[in-house]
Amino acid sequence: MTLHIHTPLLESRALSLAAGCTVWLKLEALQPSGSFKLRGIGHACEVYRARGAQRFVSSSGGNAGLAVAYAGRALGVPVTVVVPETTSARAVELLKQEHAAVVVVGSSWQEANQYAQGLLREGDAFIHPFDDPLLWTGHASMIDEVARAGVKPDAVVLSVGGGGLLSGVVEGLQRNGWQDVPVLAVETEGAASLHAAMAAGQPVELDAIASVASSLGAKRVADQALACTQAHPVIAERVSDRQALQACEDFLRDQRILVEPACGAALALAYAPQRLAGYRNILVIVCGGATATLEQIRTWLRDATR
Repeated sequence: MTLHIHTPLLESRALSLAAGCTVWLKLEALQPSGSFKLRGIGHACEVYRARGAQRFVSSSGGNAGLAVAYAGRALGVPVTVVVPETTSARAVELLKQEHAAVVVVGSSWQEANQYAQGLLREGDAFIHPFDDPLLWTGHASMIDEVARAGVKPDAVVLSVGGGGLLSGVVEGLQRNGWQDVPVLAVETEGAASLHAAMAAGQPVELDAIASVASSLGAKRVADQALACTQAHPVIAERVSDRQALQACEDFLRDQRILVEPACGAALALAYAPQRLAGYRNILVIVCGGATATLEQIRTWLRDATR
């Protein structure tokens, strides 16, 4: 029994027509915490509890924090989540619904993360949002499910923030013998830390994040994410904020599921004419996102300049 659920794998007629190829959707937005994060974080929390952890500490005002809070409540382990001041009231509300203790500190995730590290005491386990091998192993299970369903895609499309999803999907592809299936790793133009690292041949830190897709707002990707691009075929793709936001609206219309802009970035590739030309079967990881509202997405879309 796992904390995450086996999510549906659906062929989308609407996205297939838009993309000009068959588009399969792995609906990670339907996980109990609202995103794929529960796969890896749930696995990590179970392992850390088995090792004796008496409290989980995390530093995320988004999907990772929600996954830790959900896992802690399910496992009966107290959770403290440190979030930056930029965290939405909706996200804080959702964390408190899961009975997490919420501490608001700093103007960025980096500052919140530093504060969270200072809270750690004996018996605590720190749950990183994306940079932990346990997370990658847990995330890889979504590819196991696709393989068991008998669907081998020509490519996998996913969004990249810190690189935890990319690292997990590559692990899953390789352990299922799909080393020949490329990954199209999508970032918004204002948060393209993986693209920058691939261009430089080493991890680099962006000066700032300039994107509404806050879940993609890691200034520096995990070292493992860059290593994946060197061990597996990975193509870096970028879309605008406007394209990501429009994809959220289009996906709500077509599939009746609301996702956040970070997820919209991956979906935008399928909605953009010719971006997937040359492929016949595409798997899109619909990574989800629990904190965005339709009103917020429409406000961002109205205000988007690019």
